[in-house]
Amino acid sequence: MTFNGVLFDFSGTLFRVEDAESWLRAVLTETGHPLPEPELAEKARALEVAGALAGGARPARPVPDHLVALWEDRDRGAEQHRAAFTGLSRQVSLPDPALHDALYERQMRPAAWKPYPDAAEVLGALGERGLAVGVVSNIGWDLRPVFREHGLDPFVGTYVLSYEHGVQKPDPRLFATACAELGIAPGDTLMVGDDRTADGGAAALGCALHFVDHLPAADRPDGLRPVLDLVDTD
Repeated sequence: MTFNGVLFDFSGTLFRVEDAESWLRAVLTETGHPLPEPELAEKARALEVAGALAGGARPARPVPDHLVALWEDRDRGAEQHRAAFTGLSRQVSLPDPALHDALYERQMRPAAWKPYPDAAEVLGALGERGLAVGVVSNIGWDLRPVFREHGLDPFVGTYVLSYEHGVQKPDPRLFATACAELGIAPGDTLMVGDDRTADGGAAALGCALHFVDHLPAADRPDGLRPVLDLVDTD
């Protein structure tokens, strides 16, 4: 099949967020709240279990009742997103209550994210083949600086972010917006993501789908390369 464009998810597809221990350590260091290593590791694990790191593991236990509504709609707006994730973070006791907001701020920084090893290669090759590229993400903050800092922004023709549209995947309107902004028909578009439910919403428009595994960057060195085999511009 010939495609005219490819849409990518962000977290777990093109980029991977740092692990919970590195995340917590960076914030504790920046704010002058050192913890002994065993305690730091314990707190990081508790934050991971709570699902407090956006782009990290999903909550491993039920979301507290008072956060359920926020959690379900967390990607529809910046305020909801911050409230949902800092709410989960606050389930874990930290040396200073202000650290919960500091942790949220950290996960928005480019330094907290690493591109998958083959991301630049694949995005560049798609551009060389003349395919349009867009990013469609459920997120509560502007990820464009992450792409710029890591040198991937020149490959992306449009960013369609849930919080900017008040709609979250799998709602097909996000994918339709991306296709319209790129000037491509959904039937000529491949959607690449790691979440079969959220990213699978593109199928309702007629987009083809390809899924990758949400793994640490070092454990998935070439997970995006099959995309190049799927696109055919002949």
